[in-house]
Amino acid sequence: MPTLNEIRSTFLNYFAKQGHEIVPSSPLVPRNDPTLMFANSGMVQFKNLFTGVETRDYKRATTAQKCVRAGGKHNDLDNVGYTARHHTFFEMLGNFSFGDYFKSEAIPFAWELVTKELDIPKDKLLVTVYHTDDDAANMWKKVAGLSDDRIIRIATNDNFWMMGPTGPCGPCTEIFYDHGKSFWGGPPGSPEEDGDRFIEIWNLVFMQHEQFEDGSKTDLPNQSIDTGMGIERVAALLQGTNDNYSTDLIRSLIEASAHATSSDPDGPGKTHHRVIADHLRSTSFLIADGVMPSNDGRGYVLRRIMRRAMRHAHLLGSQDPVMHRLVPALVQQMSAAYPELSQAQALIEETLLQEETRFKQTLDRGLKLLDDEVAGLGDGDALPGEAAFKLYDTYGFPVDLTRLICEERQLELDEAGFEVCMEAQRNKARESARFQTAQIEWKEMEVGPHSRFIGYNSYNVETWIRRFAQNESGQWLFTLDTTPFY
Repeated sequence: MPTLNEIRSTFLNYFAKQGHEIVPSSPLVPRNDPTLMFANSGMVQFKNLFTGVETRDYKRATTAQKCVRAGGKHNDLDNVGYTARHHTFFEMLGNFSFGDYFKSEAIPFAWELVTKELDIPKDKLLVTVYHTDDDAANMWKKVAGLSDDRIIRIATNDNFWMMGPTGPCGPCTEIFYDHGKSFWGGPPGSPEEDGDRFIEIWNLVFMQHEQFEDGSKTDLPNQSIDTGMGIERVAALLQGTNDNYSTDLIRSLIEASAHATSSDPDGPGKTHHRVIADHLRSTSFLIADGVMPSNDGRGYVLRRIMRRAMRHAHLLGSQDPVMHRLVPALVQQMSAAYPELSQAQALIEETLLQEETRFKQTLDRGLKLLDDEVAGLGDGDALPGEAAFKLYDTYGFPVDLTRLICEERQLELDEAGFEVCMEAQRNKARESARFQTAQIEWKEMEVGPHSRFIGYNSYNVETWIRRFAQNESGQWLFTLDTTPFY
Protein backbone atom coordinates (compact mmCIF):
# COMPACT_ATOMS: atom_id res chain seq x y z
CA MET A 1 0.00 0.00 0.00
CA PRO A 2 1.83 3.16 -1.16
CA THR A 3 2.00 6.15 1.15
CA LEU A 4 1.00 9.61 0.00
CA ASN A 5 4.66 10.64 -0.08
CA GLU A 6 5.48 7.63 -2.27
CA ILE A 7 2.62 8.47 -4.66
CA ARG A 8 3.96 12.02 -5.05
CA SER A 9 7.45 10.72 -5.84
CA THR A 10 6.10 8.13 -8.30
CA PHE A 11 4.20 10.81 -10.21
CA LEU A 12 7.07 13.29 -10.41
CA ASN A 13 9.68 10.67 -11.25
CA TYR A 14 7.53 9.20 -14.02
CA PHE A 15 7.20 12.52 -15.80
CA ALA A 16 10.87 13.35 -15.22
CA LYS A 17 11.65 10.18 -17.20
CA GLN A 18 9.37 11.54 -19.95
CA GLY A 19 11.51 14.67 -20.29
CA HIS A 20 9.60 16.94 -17.89
CA GLU A 21 11.32 19.46 -15.64
CA ILE A 22 10.39 18.90 -11.98
CA VAL A 23 9.39 22.42 -10.92
CA PRO A 24 8.96 23.18 -7.19
CA SER A 25 5.54 24.23 -5.96
CA SER A 26 5.00 27.96 -6.19
CA PRO A 27 4.04 29.85 -3.00
CA LEU A 28 0.39 29.90 -2.00
CA VAL A 29 0.36 33.66 -2.61
CA PRO A 30 0.49 33.95 -6.44
CA ARG A 31 3.37 35.97 -7.83
CA ASN A 32 1.76 36.60 -11.21
CA ASP A 33 -1.95 37.07 -10.52
CA PRO A 34 -3.00 39.78 -8.02
CA THR A 35 -6.67 38.92 -8.64
CA LEU A 36 -6.24 35.46 -7.11
CA MET A 37 -6.22 35.14 -3.32
CA PHE A 38 -4.34 31.84 -3.17
CA ALA A 39 -2.89 29.35 -5.63
CA ASN A 40 -5.75 26.91 -6.20
CA SER A 41 -4.40 24.75 -9.03
CA GLY A 42 -1.14 23.63 -10.56
CA MET A 43 -1.38 25.90 -13.59
CA VAL A 44 -1.33 29.17 -11.64
CA GLN A 45 2.45 29.54 -11.69
CA PHE A 46 2.50 28.75 -15.43
CA LYS A 47 -0.25 31.15 -16.46
CA ASN A 48 2.09 33.45 -18.39
CA LEU A 49 3.62 30.51 -20.26
CA PHE A 50 0.22 29.44 -21.55
CA THR A 51 -0.61 32.95 -22.71
CA GLY A 52 2.79 33.41 -24.33
CA VAL A 53 3.80 36.37 -22.15
CA GLU A 54 6.69 34.38 -20.66
CA THR A 55 9.07 31.67 -21.88
CA ARG A 56 11.40 29.41 -19.91
CA ASP A 57 14.19 27.00 -20.78
CA TYR A 58 11.82 24.02 -20.70
CA LYS A 59 8.63 23.14 -22.55
CA ARG A 60 7.58 20.24 -20.33
CA ALA A 61 7.05 20.52 -16.59
CA THR A 62 5.68 18.49 -13.69
CA THR A 63 4.79 19.68 -10.20
CA ALA A 64 3.27 18.85 -6.87
CA GLN A 65 1.50 22.14 -6.16
CA LYS A 66 0.23 23.13 -2.74
CA CYS A 67 -3.24 24.67 -3.02
CA VAL A 68 -5.70 26.44 -0.73
CA ARG A 69 -9.38 26.93 -1.44
CA ALA A 70 -11.06 28.87 1.33
CA GLY A 71 -12.59 31.97 -0.19
CA GLY A 72 -14.19 33.45 -3.28
CA LYS A 73 -15.34 31.13 -6.05
CA HIS A 74 -13.66 28.06 -4.53
CA ASN A 75 -14.82 28.16 -0.90
CA ASP A 76 -15.09 24.73 0.68
CA LEU A 77 -14.54 25.89 4.25
CA ASP A 78 -17.95 25.07 5.70
CA ASN A 79 -17.87 21.53 4.27
CA VAL A 80 -14.41 20.62 5.55
CA GLY A 81 -14.45 17.79 8.06
CA TYR A 82 -18.04 16.82 7.32
CA THR A 83 -17.44 15.19 3.92
CA ALA A 84 -14.90 12.71 2.58
CA ARG A 85 -13.17 15.00 0.10
CA HIS A 86 -13.51 18.68 1.00
CA HIS A 87 -10.29 20.40 2.11
CA THR A 88 -8.94 23.90 2.58
CA PHE A 89 -5.44 22.60 1.74
CA PHE A 90 -4.65 19.95 -0.84
CA GLU A 91 -1.89 18.95 -3.24
CA MET A 92 -2.39 18.97 -6.99
CA LEU A 93 -0.10 16.80 -9.08
CA GLY A 94 0.27 17.90 -12.68
CA ASN A 95 2.13 17.60 -15.94
CA PHE A 96 2.29 20.47 -18.41
CA SER A 97 3.26 21.05 -22.00
CA PHE A 98 3.87 24.56 -23.32
CA GLY A 99 3.43 24.12 -27.07
CA ASP A 100 5.34 20.83 -27.07
CA TYR A 101 3.05 17.78 -27.04
CA PHE A 102 -0.73 17.45 -27.15
CA LYS A 103 -3.48 14.81 -26.91
CA SER A 104 -1.60 12.03 -28.70
CA GLU A 105 1.02 12.01 -25.93
CA ALA A 106 -0.91 13.36 -22.92
CA ILE A 107 -3.50 10.55 -22.95
CA PRO A 108 -0.92 7.70 -23.24
CA PHE A 109 1.13 9.32 -20.45
CA ALA A 110 -1.94 9.40 -18.20
CA TRP A 111 -3.01 5.84 -18.94
CA GLU A 112 0.48 4.40 -18.40
CA LEU A 113 0.99 6.23 -15.13
CA VAL A 114 -2.42 5.28 -13.73
CA THR A 115 -2.50 1.64 -14.79
CA LYS A 116 1.21 0.68 -14.69
CA GLU A 117 3.08 3.03 -12.36
CA LEU A 118 0.22 3.27 -9.83
CA ASP A 119 -1.22 -0.15 -10.72
CA ILE A 120 -4.86 0.95 -10.63
CA PRO A 121 -7.08 -1.78 -12.17
CA LYS A 122 -8.16 -0.89 -15.71
CA ASP A 123 -11.66 -2.26 -15.21
CA LYS A 124 -12.23 0.29 -12.44
CA LEU A 125 -11.62 3.27 -14.71
CA LEU A 126 -13.81 5.27 -17.07
CA VAL A 127 -13.34 8.65 -18.72
CA THR A 128 -15.31 11.68 -19.83
CA VAL A 129 -14.64 13.85 -22.90
CA TYR A 130 -16.20 17.02 -24.24
CA HIS A 131 -19.10 15.97 -26.45
CA THR A 132 -17.54 17.22 -29.70
CA ASP A 133 -14.00 16.01 -28.96
CA ASP A 134 -13.80 13.00 -31.26
CA ASP A 135 -9.98 13.11 -31.18
CA ALA A 136 -9.85 12.45 -27.43
CA ALA A 137 -12.54 9.76 -27.60
CA ASN A 138 -10.73 7.93 -30.39
CA MET A 139 -7.44 8.24 -28.55
CA TRP A 140 -8.92 6.59 -25.44
CA LYS A 141 -10.20 3.73 -27.59
CA LYS A 142 -6.79 3.30 -29.20
CA VAL A 143 -4.60 3.68 -26.12
CA ALA A 144 -6.75 2.20 -23.38
CA GLY A 145 -9.10 -0.04 -25.33
CA LEU A 146 -12.09 1.55 -23.59
CA SER A 147 -15.53 0.73 -24.97
CA ASP A 148 -18.00 3.48 -25.89
CA ASP A 149 -19.97 3.02 -22.66
CA ARG A 150 -16.83 3.86 -20.65
CA ILE A 151 -16.13 7.02 -22.67
CA ILE A 152 -18.85 9.42 -21.57
CA ARG A 153 -19.46 12.53 -23.66
CA ILE A 154 -20.32 15.62 -21.59
CA ALA A 155 -21.85 18.69 -23.24
CA THR A 156 -21.41 21.09 -20.33
CA ASN A 157 -18.54 23.23 -19.03
CA ASP A 158 -17.61 20.33 -16.75
CA ASN A 159 -15.52 19.20 -19.70
CA PHE A 160 -14.58 22.53 -21.23
CA TRP A 161 -12.01 24.45 -19.22
CA MET A 162 -11.62 28.23 -19.34
CA MET A 163 -9.04 30.41 -17.59
CA GLY A 164 -11.65 33.17 -17.34
CA PRO A 165 -14.20 35.05 -19.49
CA THR A 166 -11.40 35.56 -22.01
CA GLY A 167 -8.09 33.87 -22.69
CA PRO A 168 -6.80 30.32 -23.29
CA CYS A 169 -9.37 27.55 -23.08
CA GLY A 170 -10.14 24.12 -24.42
CA PRO A 171 -11.90 20.80 -23.94
CA CYS A 172 -10.79 18.44 -21.24
CA THR A 173 -10.99 14.75 -20.43
CA GLU A 174 -11.39 13.41 -16.91
CA ILE A 175 -10.47 10.01 -15.48
CA PHE A 176 -12.89 8.52 -12.94
CA TYR A 177 -12.46 5.62 -10.54
CA ASP A 178 -15.36 3.35 -9.67
CA HIS A 179 -15.34 2.54 -5.94
CA GLY A 180 -18.01 -0.12 -6.43
CA LYS A 181 -21.65 -0.84 -5.77
CA SER A 182 -21.29 -0.53 -2.01
CA PHE A 183 -21.22 3.26 -2.50
CA TRP A 184 -24.22 5.27 -3.67
CA GLY A 185 -23.89 7.28 -6.86
CA GLY A 186 -23.97 7.15 -10.63
CA PRO A 187 -21.45 7.81 -13.40
CA PRO A 188 -20.65 11.37 -14.53
CA GLY A 189 -23.49 12.96 -16.45
CA SER A 190 -26.15 10.97 -14.58
CA PRO A 191 -28.60 12.36 -12.00
CA GLU A 192 -26.60 10.57 -9.26
CA GLU A 193 -23.19 11.88 -10.36
CA ASP A 194 -22.58 13.67 -7.04
CA GLY A 195 -22.52 10.38 -5.14
CA ASP A 196 -19.45 8.70 -3.70
CA ARG A 197 -19.15 5.80 -6.12
CA PHE A 198 -17.53 7.41 -9.19
CA ILE A 199 -14.74 9.80 -8.20
CA GLU A 200 -12.74 12.01 -10.54
CA ILE A 201 -9.02 11.52 -10.00
CA TRP A 202 -7.39 13.35 -12.92
CA ASN A 203 -8.33 16.13 -15.33
CA LEU A 204 -6.44 16.68 -18.60
CA VAL A 205 -7.05 20.05 -20.25
CA PHE A 206 -6.29 20.51 -23.93
CA MET A 207 -5.66 24.23 -24.29
CA GLN A 208 -6.16 24.84 -27.97
CA HIS A 209 -8.36 27.96 -28.27
CA GLU A 210 -8.40 31.57 -27.19
CA GLN A 211 -11.76 33.12 -26.31
CA PHE A 212 -12.54 36.82 -26.81
CA GLU A 213 -15.02 39.18 -25.19
CA ASP A 214 -17.57 38.74 -27.98
CA GLY A 215 -17.64 34.98 -27.33
CA SER A 216 -15.71 34.04 -30.45
CA LYS A 217 -12.81 31.59 -30.36
CA THR A 218 -9.68 31.18 -32.46
CA ASP A 219 -7.07 28.44 -32.43
CA LEU A 220 -3.97 29.13 -30.35
CA PRO A 221 -0.68 29.13 -32.25
CA ASN A 222 0.66 26.62 -29.72
CA GLN A 223 -1.48 23.81 -28.33
CA SER A 224 -0.69 23.08 -24.68
CA ILE A 225 -1.48 20.60 -21.91
CA ASP A 226 -2.50 21.34 -18.32
CA THR A 227 -3.40 18.45 -16.00
CA GLY A 228 -4.40 18.16 -12.36
CA MET A 229 -4.52 15.04 -10.18
CA GLY A 230 -5.68 15.37 -6.57
CA ILE A 231 -3.15 13.36 -4.59
CA GLU A 232 -5.48 12.81 -1.64
CA ARG A 233 -8.11 11.15 -3.83
CA VAL A 234 -5.57 8.86 -5.47
CA ALA A 235 -4.06 7.97 -2.10
CA ALA A 236 -7.52 7.07 -0.82
CA LEU A 237 -8.27 4.59 -3.60
CA LEU A 238 -4.76 3.07 -3.49
CA GLN A 239 -5.09 2.64 0.26
CA GLY A 240 -8.46 0.93 -0.04
CA THR A 241 -10.74 3.70 1.17
CA ASN A 242 -13.17 6.27 -0.22
CA ASP A 243 -12.33 8.79 2.49
CA ASN A 244 -9.40 11.19 2.09
CA TYR A 245 -9.23 11.59 5.86
CA SER A 246 -8.38 7.90 6.22
CA THR A 247 -5.21 8.20 4.15
CA ASP A 248 -1.90 7.76 5.93
CA LEU A 249 -0.75 11.39 6.04
CA ILE A 250 -4.00 12.97 7.18
CA ARG A 251 -4.70 10.07 9.54
CA SER A 252 -1.36 10.72 11.29
CA LEU A 253 -2.44 14.33 11.91
CA ILE A 254 -5.82 13.19 13.22
CA GLU A 255 -4.07 10.87 15.67
CA ALA A 256 -1.77 13.71 16.75
CA SER A 257 -4.87 15.82 17.43
CA ALA A 258 -6.46 13.01 19.41
CA HIS A 259 -3.31 12.54 21.48
CA ALA A 260 -2.99 16.28 22.20
CA THR A 261 -6.62 16.50 23.34
CA SER A 262 -6.70 13.10 25.13
CA SER A 263 -9.66 11.99 23.03
CA ASP A 264 -10.65 9.17 20.69
CA PRO A 265 -9.79 9.88 17.01
CA ASP A 266 -12.85 7.86 15.94
CA GLY A 267 -15.21 8.72 18.78
CA PRO A 268 -17.86 11.44 19.12
CA GLY A 269 -15.24 14.10 18.32
CA LYS A 270 -14.25 12.51 15.01
CA THR A 271 -15.35 15.53 12.93
CA HIS A 272 -13.45 17.92 15.20
CA HIS A 273 -10.22 16.00 14.60
CA ARG A 274 -10.78 16.03 10.84
CA VAL A 275 -11.26 19.81 10.82
CA ILE A 276 -8.15 20.32 12.97
CA ALA A 277 -6.02 18.06 10.74
CA ASP A 278 -7.09 19.85 7.57
CA HIS A 279 -6.77 23.34 9.00
CA LEU A 280 -3.37 22.56 10.51
CA ARG A 281 -2.05 22.04 6.98
CA SER A 282 -3.56 25.18 5.46
CA THR A 283 -2.58 27.48 8.33
CA SER A 284 0.96 26.13 8.57
CA PHE A 285 1.63 26.39 4.84
CA LEU A 286 0.12 29.88 4.64
CA ILE A 287 2.30 31.12 7.50
CA ALA A 288 5.35 29.47 5.93
CA ASP A 289 4.59 31.40 2.72
CA GLY A 290 4.45 34.74 4.53
CA VAL A 291 0.74 35.16 5.29
CA MET A 292 0.05 36.32 8.85
CA PRO A 293 -3.33 36.54 10.62
CA SER A 294 -5.00 39.93 10.27
CA ASN A 295 -8.41 41.54 9.88
CA ASP A 296 -8.51 41.80 6.09
CA GLY A 297 -7.46 40.12 2.88
CA ARG A 298 -5.47 36.92 2.96
CA GLY A 299 -4.67 37.43 6.63
CA TYR A 300 -8.37 37.46 7.47
CA VAL A 301 -8.93 34.17 5.65
CA LEU A 302 -6.00 32.66 7.54
CA ARG A 303 -7.34 33.90 10.86
CA ARG A 304 -10.77 32.54 10.01
CA ILE A 305 -9.33 29.08 9.27
CA MET A 306 -7.21 29.17 12.43
CA ARG A 307 -10.12 30.15 14.63
CA ARG A 308 -12.36 27.52 13.12
CA ALA A 309 -9.80 24.85 14.05
CA MET A 310 -9.39 26.34 17.51
CA ARG A 311 -13.14 26.32 18.02
CA HIS A 312 -13.19 22.58 17.26
CA ALA A 313 -10.34 22.03 19.73
CA HIS A 314 -12.45 23.88 22.30
CA LEU A 315 -15.40 21.59 21.54
CA LEU A 316 -13.13 18.62 22.27
CA GLY A 317 -12.72 20.01 25.78
CA SER A 318 -9.24 21.42 25.35
CA GLN A 319 -8.49 24.12 27.91
CA ASP A 320 -5.03 24.99 26.64
CA PRO A 321 -3.77 25.93 23.16
CA VAL A 322 -3.44 22.84 20.98
CA MET A 323 -2.62 23.77 17.39
CA HIS A 324 1.03 24.70 17.92
CA ARG A 325 1.68 21.31 19.51
CA LEU A 326 0.65 19.54 16.29
CA VAL A 327 3.13 21.32 14.01
CA PRO A 328 5.99 18.81 14.58
CA ALA A 329 3.75 15.99 13.32
CA LEU A 330 3.05 17.95 10.14
CA VAL A 331 6.71 18.84 9.65
CA GLN A 332 7.67 15.18 10.04
CA GLN A 333 5.18 14.15 7.35
CA MET A 334 5.61 16.87 4.75
CA SER A 335 8.90 18.78 5.16
CA ALA A 336 10.85 16.43 2.87
CA ALA A 337 8.65 17.53 -0.04
CA TYR A 338 8.17 21.09 1.24
CA PRO A 339 11.31 22.22 3.16
CA GLU A 340 9.78 25.63 3.83
CA LEU A 341 7.77 23.96 6.59
CA SER A 342 10.82 23.05 8.65
CA GLN A 343 12.46 26.39 7.87
CA ALA A 344 9.44 28.26 9.26
CA GLN A 345 8.53 25.80 12.03
CA ALA A 346 9.37 28.15 14.90
CA LEU A 347 7.36 30.98 13.32
CA ILE A 348 4.39 28.69 12.66
CA GLU A 349 4.34 27.37 16.23
CA GLU A 350 4.68 30.82 17.80
CA THR A 351 2.00 32.35 15.57
CA LEU A 352 -0.45 29.54 16.34
CA LEU A 353 0.26 29.75 20.08
CA GLN A 354 -0.24 33.51 20.23
CA GLU A 355 -3.36 33.44 18.07
CA GLU A 356 -4.97 30.60 20.02
CA THR A 357 -4.16 32.22 23.36
CA ARG A 358 -5.88 35.43 22.23
CA PHE A 359 -8.75 33.55 20.66
CA LYS A 360 -9.52 31.65 23.85
CA GLN A 361 -9.98 34.97 25.61
CA THR A 362 -12.16 36.20 22.75
CA LEU A 363 -14.15 32.97 22.79
CA ASP A 364 -14.82 33.14 26.53
CA ARG A 365 -16.00 36.78 26.35
CA GLY A 366 -18.00 36.20 23.19
CA LEU A 367 -19.75 33.09 24.49
CA LYS A 368 -20.87 34.92 27.61
CA LEU A 369 -22.34 37.74 25.52
CA LEU A 370 -23.91 35.23 23.13
CA ASP A 371 -25.47 33.36 26.05
CA ASP A 372 -27.04 36.62 27.23
CA GLU A 373 -28.37 37.41 23.74
CA VAL A 374 -29.96 33.99 23.16
CA ALA A 375 -31.33 33.53 26.66
CA GLY A 376 -34.81 34.59 25.59
CA LEU A 377 -34.78 32.92 22.18
CA GLY A 378 -36.41 29.62 21.30
CA ASP A 379 -35.67 26.98 18.65
CA GLY A 380 -35.94 28.50 15.21
CA ASP A 381 -35.69 32.10 16.44
CA ALA A 382 -33.05 34.38 14.94
CA LEU A 383 -30.15 36.04 16.68
CA PRO A 384 -30.43 39.78 15.83
CA GLY A 385 -27.92 41.06 13.31
CA GLU A 386 -26.97 43.86 15.70
CA ALA A 387 -25.90 41.30 18.29
CA ALA A 388 -23.80 39.38 15.77
CA PHE A 389 -22.18 42.64 14.68
CA LYS A 390 -21.38 43.61 18.27
CA LEU A 391 -19.71 40.24 18.75
CA TYR A 392 -17.69 40.85 15.60
CA ASP A 393 -16.86 44.52 16.08
CA THR A 394 -16.25 44.64 19.83
CA TYR A 395 -14.97 41.16 20.59
CA GLY A 396 -13.43 40.08 17.29
CA PHE A 397 -15.89 37.18 17.07
CA PRO A 398 -16.02 36.02 13.40
CA VAL A 399 -19.55 35.96 12.02
CA ASP A 400 -19.07 32.44 10.64
CA LEU A 401 -18.29 31.29 14.19
CA THR A 402 -21.45 33.01 15.44
CA ARG A 403 -23.35 31.27 12.64
CA LEU A 404 -21.89 27.88 13.61
CA ILE A 405 -22.82 28.31 17.27
CA CYS A 406 -26.34 29.39 16.29
CA GLU A 407 -26.69 26.22 14.20
CA GLU A 408 -25.55 24.12 17.15
CA ARG A 409 -28.30 25.74 19.23
CA GLN A 410 -30.99 25.39 16.52
CA LEU A 411 -31.11 29.16 16.01
CA GLU A 412 -31.15 31.27 12.87
CA LEU A 413 -28.90 34.28 12.33
CA ASP A 414 -30.22 37.58 11.01
CA GLU A 415 -27.68 37.77 8.18
CA ALA A 416 -29.37 40.76 6.54
CA GLY A 417 -29.29 42.74 9.77
CA PHE A 418 -25.61 41.92 10.23
CA GLU A 419 -24.83 43.14 6.69
CA VAL A 420 -26.69 46.41 7.36
CA CYS A 421 -24.43 47.04 10.36
CA MET A 422 -21.34 46.08 8.39
CA GLU A 423 -22.22 48.44 5.55
CA ALA A 424 -22.78 51.28 8.03
CA GLN A 425 -19.30 50.64 9.43
CA ARG A 426 -17.79 50.63 5.93
CA ASN A 427 -19.45 53.96 5.11
CA LYS A 428 -18.12 55.42 8.36
CA ALA A 429 -14.61 54.22 7.51
CA ARG A 430 -14.82 55.67 4.00
CA GLU A 431 -16.02 59.03 5.38
CA SER A 432 -13.20 59.07 7.89
CA ALA A 433 -10.64 58.26 5.20
CA ARG A 434 -11.62 61.41 3.26
CA PHE A 435 -10.03 63.54 6.00
CA GLN A 436 -6.75 61.62 6.16
CA THR A 437 -5.21 62.64 2.87
CA ALA A 438 -2.47 64.96 4.11
CA GLN A 439 1.09 64.08 3.11
CA ILE A 440 3.27 62.65 5.85
CA GLU A 441 6.62 64.39 6.21
CA TRP A 442 9.26 61.80 7.03
CA LYS A 443 12.37 62.76 9.01
CA GLU A 444 15.27 60.81 7.54
CA MET A 445 17.78 59.44 10.05
CA GLU A 446 19.75 57.20 7.69
CA VAL A 447 19.08 56.45 4.03
CA GLY A 448 19.36 52.83 2.96
CA PRO A 449 17.49 49.80 1.60
CA HIS A 450 14.20 48.52 2.95
CA SER A 451 14.03 47.02 6.43
CA ARG A 452 15.66 43.62 6.79
CA PHE A 453 13.07 41.04 7.87
CA ILE A 454 14.19 38.42 10.43
CA GLY A 455 10.79 37.16 11.60
CA TYR A 456 11.37 33.61 10.40
CA ASN A 457 14.18 33.14 12.94
CA SER A 458 13.70 35.65 15.75
CA TYR A 459 11.05 37.86 17.35
CA ASN A 460 13.44 40.10 19.32
CA VAL A 461 16.04 42.42 17.87
CA GLU A 462 18.07 45.48 18.86
CA THR A 463 17.93 47.88 15.93
CA TRP A 464 17.80 51.56 15.06
CA ILE A 465 15.31 53.93 13.52
CA ARG A 466 15.95 54.84 9.89
CA ARG A 467 13.21 57.46 9.67
CA PHE A 468 10.14 58.63 11.58
CA ALA A 469 7.05 60.79 11.15
CA GLN A 470 3.88 61.86 12.92
CA ASN A 471 0.52 61.60 11.15
CA GLU A 472 -2.61 63.74 11.53
CA SER A 473 -3.90 61.58 14.37
CA GLY A 474 -0.74 62.16 16.38
CA GLN A 475 0.52 58.62 15.85
CA TRP A 476 4.24 58.10 15.42
CA LEU A 477 5.41 56.03 12.44
CA PHE A 478 8.84 54.42 12.24
CA THR A 479 10.95 52.62 9.65
CA LEU A 480 13.41 50.28 11.35
CA ASP A 481 16.69 48.94 10.01
CA THR A 482 15.83 45.37 11.06
CA THR A 483 12.40 44.07 12.03
CA PRO A 484 10.60 40.85 13.01
CA PHE A 485 7.28 42.35 11.87
CA TYR A 486 5.58 42.04 8.48
